[in-house]
Amino acid sequence: MIKIGFFSKLSQVPVKTLRYYDEIGLLKPLKNDPFTGYRYYSISQLSRLNRILALKDLSLSLEQIALLLAKGLPVEQLRGMLRLKEIEIEAEMKVEQEKLARVAVRLKQIEQENKMSNYDVVIKNVEAQEIVSLREIIPTYPEQGQLWEELEGVLVEKKIKAIAPCFTLYHADEPEIDAEVCEPIAKDDISIEHPRVKSRSLKGAEMATLIHHGPYATLSNAYEALVKWIESNGYRINGPYREIYLQPPSESGNQQDHEAITEIQFPVEKI
Repeated sequence: MIKIGFFSKLSQVPVKTLRYYDEIGLLKPLKNDPFTGYRYYSISQLSRLNRILALKDLSLSLEQIALLLAKGLPVEQLRGMLRLKEIEIEAEMKVEQEKLARVAVRLKQIEQENKMSNYDVVIKNVEAQEIVSLREIIPTYPEQGQLWEELEGVLVEKKIKAIAPCFTLYHADEPEIDAEVCEPIAKDDISIEHPRVKSRSLKGAEMATLIHHGPYATLSNAYEALVKWIESNGYRINGPYREIYLQPPSESGNQQDHEAITEIQFPVEKI
């Protein structure tokens, strides 16, 4: 028999790890000295320890390894366990490859422009929400102001309060601008009777988003950056996009307010 320190040197497994394997019953010492507390191992136990290390290298958990060693799982069950682990690792690799691709895109952008972009794009899942809205074809983007006035008047009349920042949902912008101005409301307020203002549930979606600080007049810069990111990162747009007015201009209709904060959201899917 050999002491734990020498067994550690032979196996190149830290003493701390060997003690932990003892505690969980994965690799018990051949003998524990009741007086000194020393753990003693046999050279023959190196085979079991190597099996543990080999299975751990396959990314099996210690619980799975303990089950495998204790019960001697049939080959088919072991094959199934490893196949599941293979699928799990492939999924992790896919995530890392996508991260690597985004890093490459960001590096390319910095090399081309010799500066960090003003915009950071984030993919997030936007939950479904209840809204009241007014939809109409408008000749120019600023003219949606009339729609907002009408919608707000109906909300006041119906005594309905918005529960989140308002936003515009753009169904199309060529050849005409198909805009729907929206106010998020509570579920209890979902039913509303009006010839032009409607209430409905807006589906959730995976969104590519960014935050724009500054005048509405410069929103085109943000749109250009977001569309470019979507195309460069292997996504495509698959539905109406949104402008969320997190901090509207202090004066209604002011297109030049530098304190305005707007979030742009495009529903996307991987190509």
